[in-house]
Amino acid sequence: MYDQKTQETDNSVIEFIENGESIERREEAYMLIDVFSEVTGYDPKMWRTGIIGFGKYNYYFPSGHEGEAPLVGFSPRKAKIGLYIEVEDIQCGELLKQLGPYTVGKYCMYINKVEDIHLDTLKAVVKRSVANLQEKHPHGD
Repeated sequence: MYDQKTQETDNSVIEFIENGESIERREEAYMLIDVFSEVTGYDPKMWRTGIIGFGKYNYYFPSGHEGEAPLVGFSPRKAKIGLYIEVEDIQCGELLKQLGPYTVGKYCMYINKVEDIHLDTLKAVVKRSVANLQEKHPHGD
């Protein structure tokens, strides 16, 4: 049986941010909380030990794998900031061309610094991402 690693916790978002290594990353985390909260309407919640998530949805794969995940979120890591955003549709792809520099990993995209990206574009990407996931998984939060 699959043991879901990414789960919502009761840990404090503020405490997590304040324990960050650099003042710059802490400031960026608060900026991203403002962006994600404004767009989603959800309060930030800790997921796992280092992901700040907004809202949640239930997913199910034909293999039988199912679980719960944040609709969107981010992780203010030391080297780069991980953005957990659903970007599979064409509209998100077009928006990402305007975002600024980023790379894509297995489960998220990475930016070096918040100041490197266009925040209004990020807001549009987050909004589109939430709409995508709510359409695909209508029984979420």
